[in-house]
Amino acid sequence: MDKKKVVVGMSGGVDSSVAAYLLKEAGYDVVGVTMQIWQDEDQTTQEENGGCCGLSAVDDARRVAWDLDIPYYVMNFKQEFKDNVIDYFVDEYVQGKTPNPCIACNRYVKWESLLKRSLDIGAEYIATGHYAQIEQLPSGRYALKKSATAAKDQTYALYNLTQYQLSHTLMPVGQYTKDEIRAIAQKINLQVASKPDSQEICFIPDHDYARFISENTDKELMPGNFVDLDGNVIGRHKGITHYTVGQRKGLNLSMGHPVFVTAIRPETNEVVIGNSEDVFTKQLRCDKLNWMAIDGLHGKEMQVSAKIRYSHKGAPCTISEAGDGTVECVFEEPQRAVTPGQAVVFYDGDYVIGGGTIL
Repeated sequence: MDKKKVVVGMSGGVDSSVAAYLLKEAGYDVVGVTMQIWQDEDQTTQEENGGCCGLSAVDDARRVAWDLDIPYYVMNFKQEFKDNVIDYFVDEYVQGKTPNPCIACNRYVKWESLLKRSLDIGAEYIATGHYAQIEQLPSGRYALKKSATAAKDQTYALYNLTQYQLSHTLMPVGQYTKDEIRAIAQKINLQVASKPDSQEICFIPDHDYARFISENTDKELMPGNFVDLDGNVIGRHKGITHYTVGQRKGLNLSMGHPVFVTAIRPETNEVVIGNSEDVFTKQLRCDKLNWMAIDGLHGKEMQVSAKIRYSHKGAPCTISEAGDGTVECVFEEPQRAVTPGQAVVFYDGDYVIGGGTIL
């Protein structure tokens, strides 16, 4: 029987490196690929700032591929990354939302674009170093299952994958803890065994989102008013792209007590300020839904656990259809900083039911 070919997306980090090793050990015909998505900067900037996408990542991934004796290629996805991640990121912030670029990158670049190219060269699967597991359920549908390590679980950022994409994906790292993955890397003498995880958004390594947005939009981002919940002007803000719901630091408002951003109104260029309790809500609506373990609610309510951001532990709620292709989510307890533009992901136990974008 021919060995099945799998293209492993290699970032130069320990997780994707060990994923390639595990698949080779399991008998797959493994090909390593690094996705070049960094935009046209000078080489020094790329090397300093590239994160999982820079030239140093390419060097590390190439070295690992050499050590594992697998073929290795760099594929150019700069245009796909600009169209689906950078432009989306900028547009969402200009509209007063807080986007999640990693989710967009996963769905439209790492999966849609890489999978197509991989199938074109005769591969049957792509694989990544994500901490998640894929199972085909008795219904025949594919679903993500939480990884063996709750601390590193990455299912939240992958909720948007399609059934077709899941059916052509392998995630061998999901059965292990991070410590176990590092131990495997050390055992086989990979030089990236102790390489730290990249944390930042790869295309904004200095974390200055507002500067990046102003440089990548033709819209003029003007200062405006801070207003309280009654609409009273209480100060001036630097421009809405500097703020997100729940933010406390950097407001420079002398109110005599801690205050927080409760809403952003791009149509009037206002940032709404309230007290701590004003940042909590029991319900949200979402659109752009992607169903995974089920194919939709079909008019029924469902009890699930929902995560409203990557670091959120999840909270019990009831989801139901709300018309116009949206879903309403009502939590048992108020949740802090439900943020438009972020993903809400629904779980039934360890399985991803689906998710959408918070309105």
